[in-house]
Amino acid sequence: MSIVANLLIGIVAGLHVFFLVLEMFLWQKPTGRRTFGLTPEFAEQSAGLAANQGLYNGFLAAGLVWGLVRGTAGFDVKVFFLACVIVAGVYGAITVKRSILFYQAIPAVLALVFLLLSGII
Repeated sequence: MSIVANLLIGIVAGLHVFFLVLEMFLWQKPTGRRTFGLTPEFAEQSAGLAANQGLYNGFLAAGLVWGLVRGTAGFDVKVFFLACVIVAGVYGAITVKRSILFYQAIPAVLALVFLLLSGII
């Protein structure tokens, strides 16, 4: 169970590194504009906000990796950062786009469930 939890946490961390790259480095490029459905003008106007958002995604990824590196001692760290990802994903789904729930919050919920189960078993 612990291996599955850590694998899922690694996937969630990887997703957030991907989000960081999209938002900080590809926002104004064709890939970023296509991913988020942006016009070149809006991408240029919002690039600073997107980079800031990308940085926060990087912090979430770093926290999850920190928890993984700590092994069993990182249990609380993993729970905390997964909870942060879940809250951010739910908030994003409510305020921005429903699909955020599926590619951000739900993977983190699955990882958290497996993590909590691994702590019980």
